[in-house]
Amino acid sequence: MATFKYVALAPDGTKVRAVGDAASANVLRNELMLRDLQVVRIREKKSINEIEITKQRVPRDAIMHFSRQMAAFVRSGIPITDALAVVAEGVDNKRFRAILSDVSESLHAGVPFSQALAMHEAIFPPYYIGILRSAEETGRLDSVLEQLSSYMERDLEARNKLRAALMYPSVIAVAAIGVVVLMATYVLPKLTDFFADWGAKMPLSTRILMGISDFFANYWYVTPLVFLGIVGLIMAGKYTDRGRHIRDTMLLKLPLIRDVVRFAAVERFSRILASMLSAGVPMPEAMAAATRSTNNSVFEAQLKAVGEAMLQGEGMAGPIAVSDAFPRAAMHMIRVGEETGTLDDQLSNIGAYYGSELEYKLKRLTTLFEPAVIVFMGAIVGFVAVAMVQSIYGVMSSPEFQ
Repeated sequence: MATFKYVALAPDGTKVRAVGDAASANVLRNELMLRDLQVVRIREKKSINEIEITKQRVPRDAIMHFSRQMAAFVRSGIPITDALAVVAEGVDNKRFRAILSDVSESLHAGVPFSQALAMHEAIFPPYYIGILRSAEETGRLDSVLEQLSSYMERDLEARNKLRAALMYPSVIAVAAIGVVVLMATYVLPKLTDFFADWGAKMPLSTRILMGISDFFANYWYVTPLVFLGIVGLIMAGKYTDRGRHIRDTMLLKLPLIRDVVRFAAVERFSRILASMLSAGVPMPEAMAAATRSTNNSVFEAQLKAVGEAMLQGEGMAGPIAVSDAFPRAAMHMIRVGEETGTLDDQLSNIGAYYGSELEYKLKRLTTLFEPAVIVFMGAIVGFVAVAMVQSIYGVMSSPEFQ
């Protein structure tokens, strides 16, 4: 027997929060349904020694392969429960395998596929469950799973291209920093003793370099404090609302970065909204899921205002034009889609167009970034080298050396 904390809705709409014992979450769910309670959330209550400090992450490519395999099995007429069992056998990620096992138990208990996945919404993207829910209702589960897999593959390819483009300058930066640290830690202190023995006057560049070396030697604790501060800022920019808003606002103002961020948000929003609308997802639900998928708090705030205006009957093109979230070309395409009843097709076109524009902007950014990093690191290493050469030349030119 295990202990579970659950949240459920009573027939009169009141929220019930309680703890129950059952053999599994599905058994408890069935018991609550017999008591006319609609389950909102069930979570196992673990003791301190059972709590996982860091849960194993489920990579996005695992969900992509899962979607593609399930699409093939469903298209072949294999029952979903059997397909899940086969897919789970080939999954290496332990957490994802446990999730698929729980989903399979839910299916055997009579829970729909989309609802079984919704119990693990932290693993799946926000748009994933909504699209699957509509696909079940329309009988297009296989094609929608294939469509989800294709979209996730495109998203992963874009991220991998960016990582690959940044790899070379990152290696150069690390190597250059290593050279500077090595020289400042081991070479410069010996040079200082060498200068002191000969009584030579150090050139300005060498004095600057030695001052920097002495600073890090005497105030070594500054470096880890700065590192922790940077990590704290990154964490705040990722996990706090205010930090995310500041980070996203700054990114949208940087000259070379803002177009990449803007086109990425527009492309992701357009593709997901188009996919959800074509799958038959109601517009309010599709709009909410697509808004969350932008991963940009500035866009989310603007698109939430657009969604509220749409609920009041103002349409989509007008509120988007007022919000200034989308480029002008995208706004015109949305207006045409609304007037002709082809909004999902126009959104697909927007996603395709800005996807290609995003790829071009990324190539341009990385093309500029690589030489900039090389020049910057070359300047640092060059300064160190010049300081060393000048110092040695100064010693050789001193009267004591003659």
